[in-house]
Amino acid sequence: MKSLLLSFFWVASLSFGFAQDRSQDKIAIEKQVDAVINSWNNHNYDDMKEYATEDADWVNVVGMWWKNRKEVQYAHQVFHKVMFQNTPLSKTSVHTRFITNDVAVVHLYWHIGAYTSPNGNYYKEAENLALMVFVNKAGKWLLSSAENVIINEAAQQSNPTNKMPKE
Repeated sequence: MKSLLLSFFWVASLSFGFAQDRSQDKIAIEKQVDAVINSWNNHNYDDMKEYATEDADWVNVVGMWWKNRKEVQYAHQVFHKVMFQNTPLSKTSVHTRFITNDVAVVHLYWHIGAYTSPNGNYYKEAENLALMVFVNKAGKWLLSSAENVIINEAAQQSNPTNKMPKE
C-alpha cells in the first residue's frame, strides 16, 4: 500500500510540474509571437533568426508558399518596402495548444491596418487569423510554420458551428 501511495504522489507531482512548465512555455511562445509582430511593425525582419527555425515555412493570405527562413524573411521584407511600409499590425488574442512537449500549435488573431497591393487594389483594415507551429529547440521556442488567412466577417455568419447543438 505504501508503494502504491508513493507512486500516486510521484505521478501527481509529475502532472503538477508539467502544468507549471506549460504556463512558462505559453509565456515564452507568446514572446516569440510578439517578436513576429514587432518585426512587422518595425518593417525589418533582420531578427527573424531569433524566433524562426532555419527550415520555417509560411503561406501568406494569397497562397504564396515560402519554404525556408531565408525565403520567408526576404518575401516579408520586399512586401514591407512595396505595400506594408505604413501598415500596422496588432495582436488580438493568442491560443496555444501543445501537441507534444516540444510542439505547439498557436492560433493568433491579429488586426492589420489598411494597405494597397502592388497591383493597386486597396484593402481596408481587417481581422486575420494565423495558424503557427512552434517547436522547442534546445530550450527555445521557434516558429516552424505559419499560414495566415483573412477573416471574412460575412462568411462567419454562415459558419455551421454557430448553430451546432450543445451537449
